[in-house]
Amino acid sequence: MNKDHYALIMAGGIGSRFWPESTPEYPKQFLDLTGTGQSLLQQTFKRIAAFIPKSNIYFLTTEQYRSILLEQLPTLAEGQLLCEPVQRNTAPCVLMGAKKIHSQNPSAKILVAPSDHLIRDEQAFQKDVTAAFEHSNADNLITFGIQPNHPAVGYGYIKSENTGSLAAVEEFTEKPDLKTAENYVSDGSYFWNAGIFVWSAVAILKAFEAFEPEMYQLFSDTSIWNTDKEASYIQSQFPLAKEISIDYAILERSSWVKVIPARFDWNDLGSWSALHSETAQDGHSNAIINAQLFAQDASGNLIKTSAGKKVLLAGLKDFIIVENDSVLMILPKTSDQDIKKLGIAAQIQWKNS
Repeated sequence: MNKDHYALIMAGGIGSRFWPESTPEYPKQFLDLTGTGQSLLQQTFKRIAAFIPKSNIYFLTTEQYRSILLEQLPTLAEGQLLCEPVQRNTAPCVLMGAKKIHSQNPSAKILVAPSDHLIRDEQAFQKDVTAAFEHSNADNLITFGIQPNHPAVGYGYIKSENTGSLAAVEEFTEKPDLKTAENYVSDGSYFWNAGIFVWSAVAILKAFEAFEPEMYQLFSDTSIWNTDKEASYIQSQFPLAKEISIDYAILERSSWVKVIPARFDWNDLGSWSALHSETAQDGHSNAIINAQLFAQDASGNLIKTSAGKKVLLAGLKDFIIVENDSVLMILPKTSDQDIKKLGIAAQIQWKNS
């Protein structure tokens, strides 16, 4: 393994679209949503640790999730966790992680990846990231593009030459409407933005200095990283950063961005419907996790229950059925983007009843 290769894994989100399983106290990345016996976080760490030294893998999370993360990955050292005192989206935490890594190794090249995405072809992922490491230098920022297979409106899009290898990004577009997404897919020169990046520590810090100079200055004291002063420094400085994503802060403003078309499979598991397509199904396209299902005239459903729960389903098509110790949720798959607000409304009513 190359000692100059590092990873920053983002593990601070709350996964509200996977309510009632995902909660602010125990969110999506810490759950075994796919029935493999490993959480999405554990799968991500295993996938990356196959080719990046384990000691070079850092986690960006919140103080609230520190104990859960260390419980799920007990071999981690405390110093491999960078805990945000408040949530500020992805740009400030990526900057903080890059500063920490650069202070250790100015020659570092960094993979930045979410902790809650599903990638099954781990060998293809390793090959693509390794190729990106080889291409990364002080003058480029590399993202991975996913070939779209339908006009998704929940993803960002990247326009590029689509050469099959490293190419310049011409345009970023965040979550277009359906008609625009249909045009992008038919055009053939657009990718989904996977939110997975590779860059040298030098390149990303140079980009922050150019495009977010105030944020860059917040973490200008390079002497504190990897010392006993680091935690208190983060506590005082991090809340002063503005809330902004890495896409808006850097990628959409920089001319240094390149894209590599991904050869690995990818699903951001952004909804229960997305999980349906990644789950083993019966002969009627019912995706079943943990349950023992008896189905009659029922198809296209997602059923997730506690282990061994017996479920009888009749006359139901394209529904999401999720059961845990405290909640039973049943709703059509077409409403899965409403789960966040429905969950909030339900909890308010239950609390007041």
